[in-house]
Amino acid sequence: QLRAGSLQLTLYQYKTCPFCSKVRAFLDYHGLPYEIVEVNPIMRKEIKFSSYRKVPILLANAGSPLQLNDSSVIISAIKTYLISKRNSLEEIVSFYPPMKTVTEQGKEVFEYGNKYWLMLDEKETKRVYPVKEVRVEEMKWRKWADDWLVHLISPNVYRTPREALASFDYIVREGKFGTMEGFFAKYMGAVAMFFVSKRLKKRHHLQDNVREDLYEAVNEWVKAVGKHRLFMGGNQPNLADLAVYGVLRVMEGLEAFDDMMVHTKIQPWYQRMEEVIQKAEV
Repeated sequence: QLRAGSLQLTLYQYKTCPFCSKVRAFLDYHGLPYEIVEVNPIMRKEIKFSSYRKVPILLANAGSPLQLNDSSVIISAIKTYLISKRNSLEEIVSFYPPMKTVTEQGKEVFEYGNKYWLMLDEKETKRVYPVKEVRVEEMKWRKWADDWLVHLISPNVYRTPREALASFDYIVREGKFGTMEGFFAKYMGAVAMFFVSKRLKKRHHLQDNVREDLYEAVNEWVKAVGKHRLFMGGNQPNLADLAVYGVLRVMEGLEAFDDMMVHTKIQPWYQRMEEVIQKAEV
């Protein structure tokens, strides 16, 4: 019996952001109703209330209002809340403290401790993870989705000027832009991201043909799921399944997605994920 009924949720997002897509996949699969506020990526006035300036941000009210930052923290904290009857959401969020770190580029960023852990007692842990290896595997692949898979998206969807323009056409169509703002974002953004994608390719040591990295990563995931499970979570998706699906889903409708479907073994698993999430949403 989940205590989901007491949750009021508002998600601040960019629709085409893989981290936001991860959170939506999680909320949809768990049948949690939520409101969406689409954030203008240029002005970002929708999140001016927040000192944390990235998306996704989830405002959650379970008796008192609370702001949750970072996609993996949001997922771990809400999942813990749904399972555990012991702690308030506020207490659960306090188990994921923000820590200031400096990137290789000298930029100050916040990292969150424990973000792939569910904060459960022994009995609850046994129920969710019958054997220790199940938990270790889920955490490993959630981290992989954040640290590797997500970095393959931009270099692939902005791989050529034509693909960059198609991607920005989609971003402007689905995002929150004014008419002139959208026009400039589409053409200037496409040019900018084409060159940014080249820098990202270098930073993450990707192959000349970035599709190959995408194909290898996706096939590595399919191999990890194996032939004898519908999902990494067994008969139902676990948090790793939802994370990988959420990241890959942002490429739908683009050339990179179609190529991935043709040149990898992801399609059966991906279709199962689509079906199970659609059923949960009904």
